[in-house]
Amino acid sequence: MRLSRFSKPGKSTDPDADWPVYGGNNGGSRYSTLAQINKDNVKNLQLAWSYDTGENKDQQQRSGDMQCQPIVINGIMYGTTPRLKVFAIEAATGKEIWKFDPYADPNVRPRFHPVRGVVYWQDGNDKRILYTAGSTLYAINADNGQLVKEFGKNGEVDFHEGLGDKETYGYDVNNFNIRSTTPGVIYKNLLITGSSVSEGGDALPGHIRAFDVRTGKLAWVFRTIPLPGEYGYETWSKDSYKKLGGANCWAGMVIDEKRGTVFLGTGSPSVDFYGGARKGANLFANCVIALDAATGKRRWHFQTVHHDLWDRDIPCPPNLITVKSKGKTVEAVAQATKDGLIFLFDRDTGKPLFDVKEIPAPTTNALPGEHPWPTQPVPVKPAPFANQTLTEADITTRTPEAHAYVLDRFTNSIKGPKNLPPTLEGSLLYGIGGGAEWGGAAADPNGIMYVNANNMLWWLKMRDAKEKSDGKALSKGNVLFNTNCAACHATDGKSAPATAGTQAYPSLKDIGKRMNSAQIGSLLETGRNRMPSFQHIPKADREELINFLLNMETKPAANDIHAVSDIQKTIADFPHAPPYINNGNIQFRDQDNYPAIKPPWGTLNAIDLNTGEYLWKVTLGEYPELTKQGIPPTGTENHGGPIVTAGGLLFIAATYDEKLRAFDTKTGKVIWEYKLPAGGFATPITYMVNGKQYIAIAAGGARYGLKAGGTYVAFALP
Repeated sequence: MRLSRFSKPGKSTDPDADWPVYGGNNGGSRYSTLAQINKDNVKNLQLAWSYDTGENKDQQQRSGDMQCQPIVINGIMYGTTPRLKVFAIEAATGKEIWKFDPYADPNVRPRFHPVRGVVYWQDGNDKRILYTAGSTLYAINADNGQLVKEFGKNGEVDFHEGLGDKETYGYDVNNFNIRSTTPGVIYKNLLITGSSVSEGGDALPGHIRAFDVRTGKLAWVFRTIPLPGEYGYETWSKDSYKKLGGANCWAGMVIDEKRGTVFLGTGSPSVDFYGGARKGANLFANCVIALDAATGKRRWHFQTVHHDLWDRDIPCPPNLITVKSKGKTVEAVAQATKDGLIFLFDRDTGKPLFDVKEIPAPTTNALPGEHPWPTQPVPVKPAPFANQTLTEADITTRTPEAHAYVLDRFTNSIKGPKNLPPTLEGSLLYGIGGGAEWGGAAADPNGIMYVNANNMLWWLKMRDAKEKSDGKALSKGNVLFNTNCAACHATDGKSAPATAGTQAYPSLKDIGKRMNSAQIGSLLETGRNRMPSFQHIPKADREELINFLLNMETKPAANDIHAVSDIQKTIADFPHAPPYINNGNIQFRDQDNYPAIKPPWGTLNAIDLNTGEYLWKVTLGEYPELTKQGIPPTGTENHGGPIVTAGGLLFIAATYDEKLRAFDTKTGKVIWEYKLPAGGFATPITYMVNGKQYIAIAAGGARYGLKAGGTYVAFALP
């Protein structure tokens, strides 16, 4: 830990000057009443200060991206760095006050992962910052950056606390990975939080938990995968809870203090794309849930995807919003989804304010042992804000060569209704990567929701996890790969045809040309970006896995049936070894690495939730080289969210072109933009200090193959 002398930053008497929580306020509206910066003067906005974290300067040794939306309390900004340090800086100048390093102790092995923000709590002079790094929840003194010794064990709590014990599950949850990518919420003296877990067979259960802010003791647990006798248990196969995890709230939550209710959304159950071991609807996966904030008891829930086979996690926090419905003012909660839908509910009852229809879904041609759900819920309003189905008319016409390239894959792929079950033959579909993403939506006091969207096409092809292409038995390393890595990564070209495109997660084919065994081993220990740490895998098994990745399988692995049966026996229940695994989350692009469909590839949408109608839809982002060719802005894939202000402005970065933009909220027109030092794949904030309004964002880069960054930048009027 490194400390610098504490200095008093400037303050503002404006009650709405701060950005005190992730999402701007307890309702997660990402809305500010500040209007000093407005449509008339935003053109004069200029860089006010920058804060260099000192990290990610070495592009080859970067730790990860920086998705943090910082908070501002009384003129002090708190945020995180790419290496998961927490800092406090003067919000008016960017001058560092203190910095806390969770991995300063050389005996603590780092685990790197996205951290999208921190939580602030105060009682008198007791001020604390709470966040997780790896599997540890920390409480830090907000004044000086020191650990709060009264919290947990010397300021630390094991983040496995409350997930369950070996007697219940048959395995030790402490041996497997858990982390938090999005901050929780404060209700009185409770920190309520979700978690991020694996996508594969080693996924822990995603239970929602509350910790006492003062002591760190567990206060309550809501089990998102019910135990026998609990509500929802019957929506799974018998004893699914012993094999499967997920159903976790990784995207964040919001709190209605007046009602004492916390609202959240959950992700898919493990494993992605195959649910043979979890026959049923699978509550409380893919649900919007209202919980009593004091006790964790369920008040209501609504499942947005039944028996998820497409990794359609609820990807962002809900928005608390007030709308007019059937002539009455209703306090509502809105939820945007990965597949481009918006569900709107009465906060008290969970009743949809726009009707939701159960639409028939395909159930034939599913993988052996799979039981797809026969219907899926779709709201009648608003209309989807992202593409739903693929037709030949949607294929790119950017160039004749690109059209021919994509048409070949289209012709030889399975396509049709939206919810086709995954197959061994391979299919093209939308929704794996959004629709909406973790940046979330913004909402103003008039009931208008602003949400950015991705229109990306994916190539999904399953394969038998027990077979090798050469017909030989699997090595131990291959089995370990299938259990721990295959949910995200592919290893060979056979699972991804030449026309398939690029992976959302890096391909591991020929990884030995890019990394040596020591580098792979280090990455397995620490994690990076979306990849979690695999420290829970025994070192000897990690070496087997590395050998497999480097095509140096230990002998006689390929023919040693005893070695393979041993590992299969140990993973009979947990980690779960599914019989079918996917091809590594491959995004379908043309031969020049542009999306395989016609633009727009990224959009920004303004939707009136009083009526369910769109006010406007515009492209978001551009490929500069295509613009120079005279092609109108296409929009790009985007990660990060918007904020809205009373000055009639919407600020968002998020795009491939690394720009921060200001839009007119009435028209959707861009009226200011700035090229950031690295991509702004985070959500900006706004606040006021000493009578001056600022716009700030983390410029972390490191997505889409772009350079990494480690700088926070702030803008103000001259």
